[in-house]
Amino acid sequence: MSNRDTNNRRKYARIKMSVPIEIRTDADSSPIRGATADLSLSGCYIETIFPLQIGTNLHLQLFIETTVLIAAIVVTSDPQVGNGIRFISMLPEDREALKAFLEAAHQAQDSDSRGVGAKAGAS
Repeated sequence: MSNRDTNNRRKYARIKMSVPIEIRTDADSSPIRGATADLSLSGCYIETIFPLQIGTNLHLQLFIETTVLIAAIVVTSDPQVGNGIRFISMLPEDREALKAFLEAAHQAQDSDSRGVGAKAGAS
């Protein structure tokens, strides 16, 4: 794997945003509730002081305008910080709902950043 591949492993850019999420593992049926720190069409980061082990299979419910069900796996584990999560599969309609949500969020963030730049340039 080249340095370029290592530095740019993500297929989709992540957007910093807090979205409510419920996590279940194969080993424990009790849900863990929290929020994302960032989100993309292929994964997310969840901040937690008790991160899960790399390789843990997850069943996620992501609460956007609708509830999106996702099969996922833990790919990074940072002690007392959180977990990087890669999405493995979701229904086509859930993928489309997440894609539309992320596109709207990206456009809102772009317009916010352009507004700040335009105001700064105007002074």
